[in-house]
Amino acid sequence: MNIGDLLARPLVAERRVLEMQTKLHRWSVADAGRRFDDLFNLVADPAFLVMAWTRVRENKGSRTAGVDWQTAHSIEASAAGVVGFLEQVRAQVKARAFVPVPVRQRMIPKASGKLRKLGIPTIADRVVQASLKLVLEPIFEADFLPCSYGFRPERRCQDAIEEIRYLAARSYEWVFEGDIAACFDEIDHAALLDRVRRRIADRRVLTLVKAFLKAGVLNALGHVRGSHAGTPQGGILSPLLANIALSALDEHFAELWQRHRNPTARKDHRRRGGATYRLVRYADDFVVMVSGTREQAMSLWDEVAAIIAPLGLRLAPEKTRVVGINEGFDFLGFRIRRDRQRGSDRYFIYTYPARNTLTSVKAKIKAVTQTQTLDRPLDEILKHLGTIVRGWTLYFRHSSASVTFAYLRYYLWKRVVVWLRRRHAKPGWKYIRRQYFNQDWWPEWNGIRLFDPSTVKIHRYRYRGTKIPTPWGTRPATT
Repeated sequence: MNIGDLLARPLVAERRVLEMQTKLHRWSVADAGRRFDDLFNLVADPAFLVMAWTRVRENKGSRTAGVDWQTAHSIEASAAGVVGFLEQVRAQVKARAFVPVPVRQRMIPKASGKLRKLGIPTIADRVVQASLKLVLEPIFEADFLPCSYGFRPERRCQDAIEEIRYLAARSYEWVFEGDIAACFDEIDHAALLDRVRRRIADRRVLTLVKAFLKAGVLNALGHVRGSHAGTPQGGILSPLLANIALSALDEHFAELWQRHRNPTARKDHRRRGGATYRLVRYADDFVVMVSGTREQAMSLWDEVAAIIAPLGLRLAPEKTRVVGINEGFDFLGFRIRRDRQRGSDRYFIYTYPARNTLTSVKAKIKAVTQTQTLDRPLDEILKHLGTIVRGWTLYFRHSSASVTFAYLRYYLWKRVVVWLRRRHAKPGWKYIRRQYFNQDWWPEWNGIRLFDPSTVKIHRYRYRGTKIPTPWGTRPATT
């Protein structure tokens, strides 16, 4: 089927891609040493390109243009339309004439006050990257280990958090909290491509991956800077490439674990003064859980640094530290700590929303209810606040967050009241109360009721361990 027919029948394209991905994954699982040497035609396959376009189009970033200032909407509105655009991309890829252009750099503020470099590729580059990912991901997923959770299908932040809780409750009480400095900016291209070559023998695919790595960056001043290291944060292919590189860390700790054949051997090793280690990694954020002493956890500084050095990476000394589980630490927005159960003398591992995440959501609420927004209708303000708070509470609903949710309810109510009193200074509070509040004193206008964070039910996330399935019908190998 051609591109036009597949765009009209997206389920057909999705089924064809899934069938091919399933085969690639099955072959990769069956032969751990297999190198795939005929993948380039799949990258230019109409079904893969249509699926890639669909994923690019459905992403919020489709409204953001690269250096050519094209968006998904402008392509749809053009004379050639999506069909003409994809046919042109396919022809260029098949003729090996497709050349990625520099990404447009934007600086995004971080919670720490620093700036994060974000590289925005063109829509054409995003489509080809998405097609490449559709081909490469099922192959490398067969090799990725269960300790890695970030940017992988069917895996969530909550899986990583529950793995930490599970380990901390089983004698892994020291935590090496690692932070890789500028991971996406400093990955060595040669080392990364060497790891890609372990599975990919098709030189055309390797050349295309290298072309994206070397595409360059266009900064805000209009200057193009060459890319000698790193994979731009913001590209569709970048998280997969980062996982391929950082799997070196996963493999190292898996090898340490496998040296002890069974739980009894590991217990005997610890009794003789040794330590056992378990890695939990989400993209470039990771912790190593240590069942041993603080000194053994501290020794990981040099060990981890030696593993990531060949990849061109280094630890950030200001963010890397060793803590005890009683002290607690922040990971993926959660505060993880051993605390005494209320009303008893028993201690358990609890997770809470981290303080900086609460500060961040409060800042967003405050920005929506500032004086500058007084000209907006109240129902629009309530909708906007609901979108912010609903997503935040759903993310933390699996933690011990009921007290935080109650506080956020109070803060939300207070900010809306302050906004209304500024808007209606002359009529006063009685008018505001009668006009905008029901008998329960909760804001509502034009049928839009302010979202109440305290109504979100708290329930424990189900621990899945290594039993997390892939989209291709097989389970990953356990370690």
